[in-house]
Amino acid sequence: MRILIAASNRVIIGGIEKQLQVMIPALMQAGHEVGILYEHASGSGQPTVDEEAARLPMWYWEDLQARPSAWKDIARWKPDVVYSQGPESLDLERTLLDQYPVVLYAHVYLGTCASGQKCHAFPQPRPCQREFGPMCLALYYPRRCGGLHPVTAWQAYQSQRRRRSQLADHRAILVASRHMFGEFEKHGIDREKLHLVPLPVPESRLQGLPFTPKTPDGRVLFMGRLTHLKGVDHLIQAIPLASRALGRTLTLTIAGIGPDAFRLESLARKLAVPVSMTGWLNAEQKLKIMRQSDVLAVPSLWPEPFGLVGLEAGCASLPAAAYAVGGIPDWLVSGETGELAPADPPTPQGLGDAMVRTLADPQHHAHLCHGAWQMSQRFTMEKHVRQVERILQSVRGTPAENEEPRPEAAMTRDAHDAASPKHI
Repeated sequence: MRILIAASNRVIIGGIEKQLQVMIPALMQAGHEVGILYEHASGSGQPTVDEEAARLPMWYWEDLQARPSAWKDIARWKPDVVYSQGPESLDLERTLLDQYPVVLYAHVYLGTCASGQKCHAFPQPRPCQREFGPMCLALYYPRRCGGLHPVTAWQAYQSQRRRRSQLADHRAILVASRHMFGEFEKHGIDREKLHLVPLPVPESRLQGLPFTPKTPDGRVLFMGRLTHLKGVDHLIQAIPLASRALGRTLTLTIAGIGPDAFRLESLARKLAVPVSMTGWLNAEQKLKIMRQSDVLAVPSLWPEPFGLVGLEAGCASLPAAAYAVGGIPDWLVSGETGELAPADPPTPQGLGDAMVRTLADPQHHAHLCHGAWQMSQRFTMEKHVRQVERILQSVRGTPAENEEPRPEAAMTRDAHDAASPKHI
């Protein structure tokens, strides 16, 4: 197949770009031709999505806007299908939908939430269960769904409303978790068009790691961006609660950067929590710190669509303690790969209790470590590519305005095996 990938960023920003960096060579190795349409170019010297692949046909949205005739270059390349990663520009999405069969991987809450966070911030943070609609606009300010500026709220609502209207024009929509599958089904996407395709471990070097036993001594790790909805303040408050219940001091390592870094460091000092803030880590440093830790804390207050960090930790035989939000329960099974805390609402006490259950008994901890490692081995890039290939093949070459797509079953056997707790 000739696959045109539509993505926002060429520069490695987060999980989407990391996945594409591995996915593109895997598709090429499987015999497919790949081109990329980026919204945003890269700066010089920055790592890019396509740096691991041979030079690919490449286009930029800015160029296509400035010179519409450049679309003819893509047309001459003759893509069989567009594999969209959810570009920011609705105009770009619309143009692609009008010209090609498009398969969307919905990494986030596209067309299902005005703010995209699917979370209320007031009176306390908690996941939102509401279907997107006019009432969301009325609740945007009272529930602090996003920013406080009314114009921003209106623009965000209208943008997501338009995106929702365009969802039905995609030939297939792929999601990473059962939670996201339910979310899009609730918003009117037919089950025949929806496919559960869990994300793979993004780094091939992690997939081959052997199981490594651990002797727990109270080392808690957080990895991620330091923002309010990541819940690190809940984690810092939970550490003293768990320490008292265990009768020993827990230490916390925070690996990440973000706007809340100073505030979180101040909170840790105020609560006398032993904390090390490492900032951003490269792949080697991240692996080393995962091997040295006893439990990964995932205190996200918003419903993570999947939570890829849990798979990475599992490769290093590191179990997790997390709030039961979003797609996290697809890989975190209480008593098997870690421990879940209640999330309605999420509380530091609940998170602390989950860490206590993870660390209190060395034999149980060893069981969780092995379970987390086994779980991570199921989410491979090879399996992911096979699933994506089958879905792309089912819609290839059918003009977007003509014949109906031939969708596969909503949950393929591979996806179900990877996501269902009974298979972990």
